[in-house]
This record gives sequence, C-alpha cells and structure tokens, in this order.
Amino acid sequence: MRLNPFDTSKIDVGTTGGRGGVGKAGGLGCGTIVIAAIGYFVFGLDPMQTAATVEGMQQGQGQMQSAPANEDEAAVCNSNQYAQESCNALTSLNETWSARFQEEGLGSEFRGPGLRFATAQQFNTGCGTGSVGMGPFYCPADERMYIDVSFFDQLKQMSGEGGDFARLYVVAHEYGHHVQTITGVSDQIRSAQQQNPRMKNQLQVRMELHADCYAGVWAGRNRNLVEPGDFEEGMNAAAAIGDDTLTKGRVSAENFTHGTSRQRMEALQLGMRTGDDEQCDSTYLQI
Repeated sequence: MRLNPFDTSKIDVGTTGGRGGVGKAGGLGCGTIVIAAIGYFVFGLDPMQTAATVEGMQQGQGQMQSAPANEDEAAVCNSNQYAQESCNALTSLNETWSARFQEEGLGSEFRGPGLRFATAQQFNTGCGTGSVGMGPFYCPADERMYIDVSFFDQLKQMSGEGGDFARLYVVAHEYGHHVQTITGVSDQIRSAQQQNPRMKNQLQVRMELHADCYAGVWAGRNRNLVEPGDFEEGMNAAAAIGDDTLTKGRVSAENFTHGTSRQRMEALQLGMRTGDDEQCDSTYLQI
C-alpha cells in the first residue's frame, strides 16, 4: 500500500520506555470494567491465551509512569521498517477517520489514538501490565495502541505473508477498536454482555469482526493507494488468525473470541469492497 510518509504533527507516538514506562503521560485512568474488557482488544490471540492475558493485566494493574518528555517522535517512527509503516498507517488512519467524522457531523468528537511501541519486556498501560508476548492490543482506558513489532515476524510465519498490507491490517484493526471506543460502541457491547452473560463470547466475536470490517473500510476509502497483491495479503493474514485456525480444535466455537478464519476474511472483505462503515455497523452490531 503506497502510504504517504508519517506526519508527527498529526500523530501521537512513543515507546513504552523502561519497565512501567508508557510514553507520554495522560489517559483516562483505570476502571474495573475497562480492564475486564481488554481481552476484546488483543489482536488474533488463541482464545485460551486471551483469558490468561486478561487475568495477567488485572493482576498487574499499576500507576502509569511517563517516559522522557523529550522523546523524539520522528526517531521512534524511523527506528525500523515496521515502526515506520505503523506511523505511516496511523497518519493515514487519522486523516481517513477524521474526514469520516466530519461527513457525519461528528468532527468535534474525533480524537486519534496514541501509538506505543513495546521496548520493555513488561510495561504499564491504562489497563494494567502489558507484555511483549501478548501481541498488539488497544487499551480503551488510555486510548492507545500498543505494538511489539516482533509480532509482525510472527504474523509472517503464521500467514506466509511478508507484504506490508498484512501488517497494516493489524494496525487498522486496533484503530477500529479506538473508533468503537470514542463512538460508544464498545460500551454498548459491554452492557449487552453484562445483561446476557451467556452471549459474552458471541458478542466479543462481533466486536472483533466489526473492527476487522473497519480496517477494511480504511483500505476501501484509500483505493488509490492499494497495490496489486494487497487484497490477497489481507485475506491470508485474516485467515491465519481465525480462532478455528489458531486453536486447531482445542477450543469449542462457543469459546471463540475473534471469529473463524472465514468470518474474519469476510469482515475485512466487506469493509474493503464497500468502504462504508455503516455496512459494518448493520452487519455486526445488530444485537
């Protein structure tokens, strides 16, 4: 995907710094409901691992600490190829979704998420203690995406895709969770889960597929930047992180957390084909 270079005036990026550091100070603070919801926003993990991840973040809840105030955002983005791609994607995602909010008359409500690259084995977030082994995730408490770029090498092994669009899909998916947060969708899903606990996992799957669809919307709204092979890269990546593929039958469908490979491919494809977030809403948010 031929993205324009990142613009540090339009994005909030940093690193997790040392143990406990989370880049620039700020955030919305921690709450029990938010911490319990973090499992919804971990990208493509085995459902058996997701529960352990949530428990670990709950136990590791702590106070946020700031990284050095003079952290050079351009240097962070240029630290390696994957970081540069992620910063390019964040710039484009902010521009795309900001324009969409303006179209809907919601411009004043738009705010972009922060992006933090994991540089410590463990680090504090607004949702508790994160670790490099848990994969990319979005924390609604501090409205930041956390990415350990080594995950992209893992994704390449899992999907056989070394192209950039597979990696951009990951960033766009986590960004989709941010849009869900600032529009109130995530709160609606959590409320529905509390009212009907037996539907908890099914509702979680809908939320993940909705984020996949939103990732596709971003690509669909930037068709002029899409290159040959990008669609295939996205489909192969989505297929590789489906619950049925990851668990290989060890977990029943009732305990899936992200959707099957087929479902994730369909969600991404819907967004890319239509470029219409309302199509995503009507397909995945009919609770």
